[in-house]
Amino acid sequence: MRQALIYPGEDGYWVAECPSLPGCLSQGKTKEEAIANIKEAISGYIKFKLSNVSAKEATYKGEKAIEVTMPSELYQDPKKEALTDRPNLAWLPVDFHNGSIECDVAAALATDAPDYARGFIGIGLRIDSKLNFEGIYLRPANSRVDDQVRRNHSIQYFSLPGYDFARFRKESPERYESYADMGLGEWIHMKIEVRQNKARLYVNGMKQPSFVVNDLKLGPGQRGGSWILDRIRNHRVFQQFENHQGVIPT
Repeated sequence: MRQALIYPGEDGYWVAECPSLPGCLSQGKTKEEAIANIKEAISGYIKFKLSNVSAKEATYKGEKAIEVTMPSELYQDPKKEALTDRPNLAWLPVDFHNGSIECDVAAALATDAPDYARGFIGIGLRIDSKLNFEGIYLRPANSRVDDQVRRNHSIQYFSLPGYDFARFRKESPERYESYADMGLGEWIHMKIEVRQNKARLYVNGMKQPSFVVNDLKLGPGQRGGSWILDRIRNHRVFQQFENHQGVIPT
């Protein structure tokens, strides 16, 4: 029997998580709903859904984590094709709609990562059965370079199908990207607040959002699973942020 922790979240939501399963977290409008959802998440954890990546339990910088890796044969090559956002991710089959997602993520380049690798790591949310979803990812390798244009591309929003980073840069330059301080090999705390068709990203405990999206492209009715997203290249590690009160058996 595993234990789950339940505690009040924001805006009246209850949050439940299972500390022995990194990244296994859910929520509900009531405590009972949160308990039911975390039971479903624990059951589905062993059936972690994967798209173009592998996932395994690991330890990174002394912390329990989930390591997500994309095979080298799926690396995109800008000499042969236009780089684009693809559904490379591992996720839990929970029913997420509105609420908050908090996690710690870290990116480490694989030994065979190409020179254009940026250490992409982030969160996909409202992932449906057709792999339509919203996503916000980080480019830790951009954040501390001397090139200000690259620095401004440290955070990226995209939405599949149809809205990759290249389209946004062409049609709405800078609107769906932003800067935040972060680094490769470091734990980076991400908190995303989602309300209808709006999302706010807070990085490393900042009181003000580092990034705001006011028009999630799939609309306010989209819902589905959530969690780890990887884009083109390298090793990924992920750990769910822990902040809990109370204990319930499951």
